[in-house]
Amino acid sequence: METFLEFEKPIQNIIEQIEKLKEVAAQGEVDVTATLKDLEKKLAETRAQIYKGLTPWERVQVSRHPDRPYTLKYIDHLSEGSFIEIHGDRTVKDDKAMVGGFGLMNGRTVMFIGQQKGINTKMRQYRNFGMANPEGYRKALRLMKLAEKFNKPVVTLIDTPGAFPGLEAEERGQGEAIARNLYEMVQLRVPVICVIIGEGASGGALGIGVGDKVLMLENTWYSVISPESCSSILWRSWDYKEQAAQALKLTAEDMLANKLIDGIIKEPAGGAHADIDEACRLVKADVQRHLDKLVKVDADKLVERRVRKFCEMGVVLKAKPEKKAKAKA
Repeated sequence: METFLEFEKPIQNIIEQIEKLKEVAAQGEVDVTATLKDLEKKLAETRAQIYKGLTPWERVQVSRHPDRPYTLKYIDHLSEGSFIEIHGDRTVKDDKAMVGGFGLMNGRTVMFIGQQKGINTKMRQYRNFGMANPEGYRKALRLMKLAEKFNKPVVTLIDTPGAFPGLEAEERGQGEAIARNLYEMVQLRVPVICVIIGEGASGGALGIGVGDKVLMLENTWYSVISPESCSSILWRSWDYKEQAAQALKLTAEDMLANKLIDGIIKEPAGGAHADIDEACRLVKADVQRHLDKLVKVDADKLVERRVRKFCEMGVVLKAKPEKKAKAKA
């Protein structure tokens, strides 16, 4: 059963009308072909109209849509069913929130790594809602180093509400694990492509987000903090999450305008959840296009470009020194 967001109610109404007409057609009592065509055309137009003018908060909602494809769905499509998962960080345990392994993409071996949220309540608990512990980030780093050893490119898929904030995670060095990944990823001597496919929150996203190309799907967000948390800090309430989403400049368009990402991957009309196969195809095409160029670049040049790219991010304003007042005679 499809799930509809609040602003998708007009879409839901048309889909329900189409389903009812199909039931009538199945009974064979009335010819509804023309009406069905009109409704399907209206559905396409309504979807396009609604998704053309989404607010930042509505894009956040779409990025969390329960029917949206998660990391393993994309990996299965990208790797054409050849994915072999690798487990464990060789220190603590296997973090189920972080998945990774080798797969073949158009005949090329690629290391795929990403956060997996889970497709239902039981699996979300099993995957810890996509919030990795330190061992998850250490597993990701182990797999990146393995890819580097065999000179294979790395593709990361980011979809997390943040790194797990539990006491045990802090005891095992959550901050250090993420910082270590940032330090090591910028120096990897193989191509690295990072794709935000859902939520890109805080250091949890950054822990696998340093790459030669950082891409965002159209209806995703990437920020140091979620709109709800920002609202609770600034206004002491979640009621201002829409204003926070607007102020944070967290959409793909904002991120590209601020030169914090390298490109936006278009989604099917109605979002990735409306046509999962097409969404996967679009991601694969864009990743393949960038990989074809990056694999031709010398390793030293790759690292040099990556370091320069992230060092140039942000704006520094220097205040002019105040003139000293002349001493009175």
